Amino acid sequence: MPNFKIKMIQIVKKGKVILAGAGPGDPDLISLKALKYLQTADVVLTDRLVSPELIEQYARKDAEVIYVGKQCSKGIWTPQKDINDLMVEFASQGKLVLRLKGGDASLFSNVLDELQAVKKNEIPYEIIPGISAAFGAAAYTGIPLTARGFSKGVRFLTLCDLNAVKQEQWKDWAKTEDTLVFYMSGQRLNFLAEQLLDEHINLKRSLAV
Repeated sequence: MPNFKIKMIQIVKKGKVILAGAGPGDPDLISLKALKYLQTADVVLTDRLVSPELIEQYARKDAEVIYVGKQCSKGIWTPQKDINDLMVEFASQGKLVLRLKGGDASLFSNVLDELQAVKKNEIPYEIIPGISAAFGAAAYTGIPLTARGFSKGVRFLTLCDLNAVKQEQWKDWAKTEDTLVFYMSGQRLNFLAEQLLDEHINLKRSLAV
């Protein structure tokens, strides 16, 4: 009889990573698509600014929820490498992983690091946009970001690294006809206002959120 050799091939099933924005804090401001993934995900890696009500009400009761938030001013810090490793580890086990971020997934976040991690490990992924804090603030305060006659554009900025802001930049911000939106700058609000006033900002034409 012919001698057949059987070659065993092990098929490794990979899961999927969803990078989604949960909105600016109001639990009603999450997209329907992100909500559906929250209801079905095996693992939820959630940021500090995501509404706890969302997790409590909509995450699967048997889902593994891991808080990976960052708040440098209070010493709360989950290393980005740990977050990347968790995504890869769970997805490699065939699980659906929801990486839930505050606001929008791609604005002032470490989404590039996370994308590089999943692509390096050939893990399927999807990005779901969310309502960023700038749009939430504009809606709740009644300040349009590009109001006709007041603003010709909008800039999303941050003062995380003050040393990188040159004097010419302050002058430009003070004179621009764009709306200026500063993220992660609450502790520097007084300094920000003083600098712009020193540069004679035109308050009638500047809407800062």
